[in-house]
Amino acid sequence: MITAWQVVSEGDLGDAVQLRTLPEPPLGDRDVRVTVGAAALGFPDMLLAKGLYHDRPAFPFSLGAEAAGHVSAAGPRAGLPIGAPVIVVPGQVASGLLQDTLVVPAERTLPVPDGMPIIEAAAFAMTYQTSYIGLVRRCRLSEGETLLVLGASGGIGTAAIEIGHALGARVIAVTRGKEKAAYCASLGADAVVDLADEELVPRIKELTGGTGADVIFDPVGGAITDAARRCIALEGRLLIIGFASGDVPVVPVNHALLKNYSIVGYRTWPFRGDPEYRALVHGTLSEMYRRGELRPRVEQIGFDQVPAGLQRLADRQISGRLVVTFENAP
Repeated sequence: MITAWQVVSEGDLGDAVQLRTLPEPPLGDRDVRVTVGAAALGFPDMLLAKGLYHDRPAFPFSLGAEAAGHVSAAGPRAGLPIGAPVIVVPGQVASGLLQDTLVVPAERTLPVPDGMPIIEAAAFAMTYQTSYIGLVRRCRLSEGETLLVLGASGGIGTAAIEIGHALGARVIAVTRGKEKAAYCASLGADAVVDLADEELVPRIKELTGGTGADVIFDPVGGAITDAARRCIALEGRLLIIGFASGDVPVVPVNHALLKNYSIVGYRTWPFRGDPEYRALVHGTLSEMYRRGELRPRVEQIGFDQVPAGLQRLADRQISGRLVVTFENAP
């Protein structure tokens, strides 16, 4: 049997999220069984649990879109050895990876980079792939350009800081509060704007000599998007990733015309569905990890603390990635 956290209804997190026991699915020829050591919780998990995500799975459904562990059984055509450390990636929204055992197709696994602890591996694939594909494929971030990262202390924000720094960009992180500002600086941000003390637009113009940011990495939406577009550089790129603020902004296209900038929409699902491309990006990110350019920043909680962890995500109390650990996590 499998133990999993499931969302059973809408409403308060304490009532909507329940621990349940589920039957283990059969192991197919190309499947692996993974004994999970750690699984990550993200902002989308909280939105799903509260019924606020743009996709609405039918109840009940399991949480979790990232996990890591070791192969404990494999089908005859799976091609993975017993004991192999693997990262499990989602196959759909609400993939249900927050459970102690997973049975998944082998193609939905990635190798854990050499030397990476399982706890960090659980927060590596989706977070860093999201940021990397957005910056490199969608926005063509180049060495010497200025990258403005909104929501910089969150999971994909921290990944964007590290990746931008590794690519040779000048990285300006935007967050709120002294502790989060110090945290972003520790990740390699060249400058940090603390919205608790500073106005975004004049500060960015000051930091860039009036030219503005070449790429704006925006997982936040709302009023901060409206402010950020006012300090974008000529021929800049505004990368729209999500709306963690809960407010979908309206960007006047005449402003994009006047400043010759691009509004770049980005959702990761089309890229996640391409196993070859996913593996290629993972190889690049794994090499960056081996060079010491990337390191997942995680905060650990126990499996029994999942509802409280979701509430902390809702209250924006997490810097980096929230990782749920199991007894078998090294």
